Amino acid sequence: MKHLSVMQLVICVLFVAIICAWPTTSATADATLRADLTYVDSGHGFTKRELLRRMAARSTARAASLYSSSACPHAVTVPVARGTTGQADYNSEYNIHFGIGIGTPSPQPVAATLDTGSDLIWTQCVCMSCFEQPFPVLDPSVSGTFRVMPCSDHLCEYGGLVVSGCNLKDKTCLYAYDYGDKSGTYGTMGQDTFIFKAPNGMAAAVPNLRFGCGQINHLTFRTNESGIAGFGRGPLSLPSQLKVARFSHCFTTIVEGRPSPVFLGTPDNLQAQATGPIKATPFVPNPRSSFYYLSLKGITVGKTRLPLNASVFALKADGSGGSIMDSGTALTSFPEAVFEALRKAFVSQVPLPVEEGNNICFSTSPKEKLPAVPKLILHLEGADWDLPRENYMIDIDHEDGTGGELCLMIIPAGEGSSMTIIGNFQQQNMHIVYDLEANKMVFVPARCDKL
Repeated sequence: MKHLSVMQLVICVLFVAIICAWPTTSATADATLRADLTYVDSGHGFTKRELLRRMAARSTARAASLYSSSACPHAVTVPVARGTTGQADYNSEYNIHFGIGIGTPSPQPVAATLDTGSDLIWTQCVCMSCFEQPFPVLDPSVSGTFRVMPCSDHLCEYGGLVVSGCNLKDKTCLYAYDYGDKSGTYGTMGQDTFIFKAPNGMAAAVPNLRFGCGQINHLTFRTNESGIAGFGRGPLSLPSQLKVARFSHCFTTIVEGRPSPVFLGTPDNLQAQATGPIKATPFVPNPRSSFYYLSLKGITVGKTRLPLNASVFALKADGSGGSIMDSGTALTSFPEAVFEALRKAFVSQVPLPVEEGNNICFSTSPKEKLPAVPKLILHLEGADWDLPRENYMIDIDHEDGTGGELCLMIIPAGEGSSMTIIGNFQQQNMHIVYDLEANKMVFVPARCDKL
């Protein structure tokens, strides 16, 4: 087990003194399972300007956290970026709803953040100190299938938990998970039946999935989730526990706020609702991290390939740098040198006045037709990702009708960061398959709201 800091040791000692009244005991995950995702800002009536501001704030915080994690392989990963846009800010991206819920015979609702950048599944339960959520916290005592995870379970020690320990009283597995913004979850590892939807609409029960029962949880900002569902490469992630060879998601248009599907065990027919060709690119292995790294070779804006060496996108020997797919980040971010090259290319090709600020935005007039926007292509190993205009540009009209802005939905990664993060805004209406068996990412443009 990993060495405990003084504070983590204090927390674990506290757990030893807790007496918890847990209950004392099908279906399989062979078939494709489905869950629905809701975007964090859906249904709140935000304007496009507000959406841009909120996404940029969350993405900047997320990029800084992920970079610090990758630069130091033993650092705690940060599955949720904490926004800095005020008390009403939500700090997740896509919340996954597990069909009916967790536990039997009466499943309880759970809404967890889908995160391809972490492994642990956890939700609030048996709270000693918890943050507010929109429905009651999980009560394992009413589930006939809940079991605590014993210390003897190999995943307690070797499951990739940041800190794990053993309750000396009842030999149950304790965990502590800290985040870069001083948020954290501490509790007992358990297992129970998760209820999903099958694509045919029927409920599918998957028994004995291990997850963290968060008893002491603290988030820096308000939230509308109850926990996090890790989709990373580690043994405690949801795909790993389900032993699925593939999983996929298809994010609907963010500004429309429609539910997005996620499939665990992707349907075989990727041509369903496809609007373009199927492409594939290999993942880049990194045993130090649960992230999904891609081999990004270059970028083209319009007809100009940016004068960048492919090494600027590459994973370094020390585990820093690299290019990752991340469902938990809204906007794609590039290292400073790449972002400046991107800015220069767009400014030279878009015949509009450039606005001041960190974002690449252009002033527009209500009396003039918007000019054509240069294409944006990401050159991946074995495939070119030709992004549709709506996946990298947004038109923002001024409320007084005097004009507006045309903004590129890409941000700089921040000072010192060498990591490229491909965010979910760029993944809209793209059916993206994580083929774990073949170690590659398959992607195809699709009508996600029809799947």
